[in-house]
Amino acid sequence: LKLRERGIDVIDGQVLTEHARCIKNENELNAMRCAIAACEAAVEEMRAVMRPGVSEDEMWSALHAGNIKRGGEWIETRILSSGPRTNPWFQECGPRIMQEGDMLSFDTDLIGPYGYCCDISRSWIVGKAKPTAEQRKLYKVAHDHVMTNIGLLKPGMTLHEMTRVAHRLPEEYRAQRYGILAHGVGLCDEYPQVRYPEDDDAHGYSGTLEPGMTLSVEAYVGAVGGREGVKLEEMVLITESGAVPLSTYRYEEDFFA
Repeated sequence: LKLRERGIDVIDGQVLTEHARCIKNENELNAMRCAIAACEAAVEEMRAVMRPGVSEDEMWSALHAGNIKRGGEWIETRILSSGPRTNPWFQECGPRIMQEGDMLSFDTDLIGPYGYCCDISRSWIVGKAKPTAEQRKLYKVAHDHVMTNIGLLKPGMTLHEMTRVAHRLPEEYRAQRYGILAHGVGLCDEYPQVRYPEDDDAHGYSGTLEPGMTLSVEAYVGAVGGREGVKLEEMVLITESGAVPLSTYRYEEDFFA
């Protein structure tokens, strides 16, 4: 009140800092690349732990260990689930023992070296089993969703425009869609957020994609009442000519067979 009496407006600082952080310079991008490299190496170590008889918690601990030993800091969540716990999404890892042929899905949400975030998601099959037809269908829809939307991102595009032209999930998967199509990423999840058409009127806001922005592009695919779901997510950099990948961890060829 005293400040306002002196003609000084007091506002929420989050909006200012979010916008200030949304364009990354080359030093920031190099720090992000280090964090991504550390995360992807830890993901590979986590993959080596995956087998029937191992708990979800044990799997997740490998990601933590791989991050810490490479100078990383912490992980925001514990979003890893297997088998029927992959549907619906957002179940944290627990003591469940994974079984042969289970779908395993996870979201890293990892703060790595230099304090930068690596936010990617992948889905795997536990053990030596080949994916079922249903598992391949879920994976392909999620992969198409992410890759199509990455291909649409370009500088000068408004957030509302991206919502309008984005890949549409098949009707059966829309009820359990992820909360956002894409979001900024840097020190953590950041501005901007791109909403699905169903959510844009209530939660969307104005904004424009610019060169130097870094985004995570999301997909969760799982039907209401379905046994399993697939989570995929990729990090990209907006350049003058479009979006280019920052994360490079491989996708699973067996899902495309």
